[in-house]
This record gives sequence, structure tokens and C-alpha cells, in this order.
Amino acid sequence: MSAEPSLSERLARQIASGGPISIAHYMAEANQHYYGTRDPLGAAGDFTTAPEISQMFGELVGLCLADVWMRSGSRPEIGYVELGPGRGTLASDALRAMAGLSLVPRVHFVETSPSLRERQRTIIPNIFHHDTVSTLPEQGPLLVVANEFFDALPVRQIVRSGKEWRERVVICPDPGQPDRFAPMAGYRRVESGIPALAAEAPEGAILETPLAGAAVALELAHRIARQGGAAIIVDYGYEGPALGDTLQAVRAHRFADPFLEPGESDLTTHVDFTMIGNMARQAGLRVMGPVGQGAFLRRLGIDARADQLARTTPARAEEVEAARLRLTAGDAMGTLFKAMAWVHPDWAEPAGFEG
Repeated sequence: MSAEPSLSERLARQIASGGPISIAHYMAEANQHYYGTRDPLGAAGDFTTAPEISQMFGELVGLCLADVWMRSGSRPEIGYVELGPGRGTLASDALRAMAGLSLVPRVHFVETSPSLRERQRTIIPNIFHHDTVSTLPEQGPLLVVANEFFDALPVRQIVRSGKEWRERVVICPDPGQPDRFAPMAGYRRVESGIPALAAEAPEGAILETPLAGAAVALELAHRIARQGGAAIIVDYGYEGPALGDTLQAVRAHRFADPFLEPGESDLTTHVDFTMIGNMARQAGLRVMGPVGQGAFLRRLGIDARADQLARTTPARAEEVEAARLRLTAGDAMGTLFKAMAWVHPDWAEPAGFEG
């Protein structure tokens, strides 16, 4: 019995039979395989996220949401929703902090990875898992967290070719090397949805459009608009529109070639917070931020929490301080990573976003 073809082989065959595929298609296929076949987090994985660095991150996010809930009337039937919750570490820390303020919500995870779902259940037994936002509960307010979620969703890339903009596509240049792919400008012209800054773009310039992220954001924002609640989104990104190719791959905590062995490294792009925020505004929500992750966490009290942890566990004082700096320093995660909040018009504004 022959072995099942690898993702690289399947993509190479797809390209050979049907022609080049879009960057968005390539990224979607690669990340679906990647997240569906492993636990990518931690020292033995490919990358580490803020909740895995320190409990302080999840605790402060949980306290922020609990504070919004209390100042909005402590409404019943609350659901805690996390998109792409990883191992469940953030949720575990956030829920513990919420419980200290008498908030014990039902927990809903939007997660498709079987291996991560299993890991999450060992930490938080009573989880409701969802494949998409569409199956989240339709009754009761939602408190939503999305940490490093939108960066892994596929984006459309278009490239300046002469006086035209064309879809950027992926080919398999050498049939003898089915694991190696390459990007190029396709034949399809793109004429709509191009921002004004594109008029002066040089040859080869690239524009990214987070179509998948915008769709998820709009659907989620409509849910909050109908049901009440708030969302906190943390990711690395920028305020667009902007020119530039931000597609990157990470493997074993190092940058890798995104077009080599798809499905074996984490593919991400920088998040356009302007686009994500506009989806929330379109649904009628108020939007705060984005602000740098460092400023957000300091306003929520990470310095005081770090001092408290250092006093209660002196043996971990250096570890706690290193984590605080990694999460907040400008040359670490403090500036590139940003936080944004959405809130229902009738709810109080979350802390951490004041000027």
C-alpha cells in the first residue's frame, strides 16, 4: 500500500493540473495542515506566545474583561470566548483571575486542531469547542480574546507589475523538488479595492488584504453588537493600509523559508489593525486602540503584579522580571505587538487603552 502523499506533493500536483495557486490558498492549506498535526508551542515546538511566557499576561487580560463586565452591570449568562487558544494557558490564567471577581463564565474555544483540543481539555475540562465563530452561543453577552489569532489567517497579496496590479501566486518551479515553491506575479489583474497609496508604488511592491481576517472580524463583531460584550485582540501588526510583504515562516524558534516544505512551519503575516477595527465599527461597536502591548499591560498593572509575584516567590524574582521585560519592552514584544478592544455601545470601555 503506497504512502499518502505529503502536503507538498498534493500542492505540486494541484499546481501541475490547474495552474498557480494564490498566496491565500497556499497559506490556508499550509496552516491547516500545520496546526492540525502538532502542538507548535513551547521550547520543543516552533514558537512561544505571551501567555506561555508568564501568567501575568492572561491574568491581566482576565481582570480587564472582568472589570468591563462589572462596570457594565454584571450581566448574567456570560460566555468567555477565545479564538485560537493554543494550549489553553491564557484562558486558564484569565479564568482564575475572573473567578476572584465572582465571574465564572461558560468557556467557548474556536479551535480546529485535534491535538490542541485534547491538550486544552486537560487544563480546562468544561470547554465547548467550535470550528468557527458561526456556532458560538446566540444568547448572552460574549467576552472575547484573540491573542495571535488573526496573524495566522490567510491574506491576499497583489503585486505591482508595470502599470497594473496582479494577484501574487505560488508555483512549483522544479517538479523534481516538490517541497520547494516560489511566488510570482500571476496573470490575473486586480482593479478593485486598491488604496490610494498604491498609485505611487514602485515596481514589485506588494499589498496585503486580510480577506479571511476581515470576514471573521465582521462576523464576530456582529455577534457582540447583537448580544453585548467586549473583545480584546492582541497581535503583531500595523495600522494600514501599507505596502510590504510581511509573510513569514517560523520553525524551531527561527525564521524559515515560507515556500519550503509547506505545512511544516508556522506561516503568518502582520495584522492590519485598521482593517480589523473597521469591521467592528461597521457592526456598530466602539473601538479602542491599537496601543502597544507594553503600554497596554503597564496600564493594567503588570509592574505591580510582577513586584507582588517577586515578593511572594523570591526564587522566581529574576524569571518574573525577565518575563515582564519580554512582554513590555520596546525591543521585545512591547511595541510590535499591539492591543485593540471592541465594546458594545451600552458597555463600559475596557481599561488599558487610555492615553
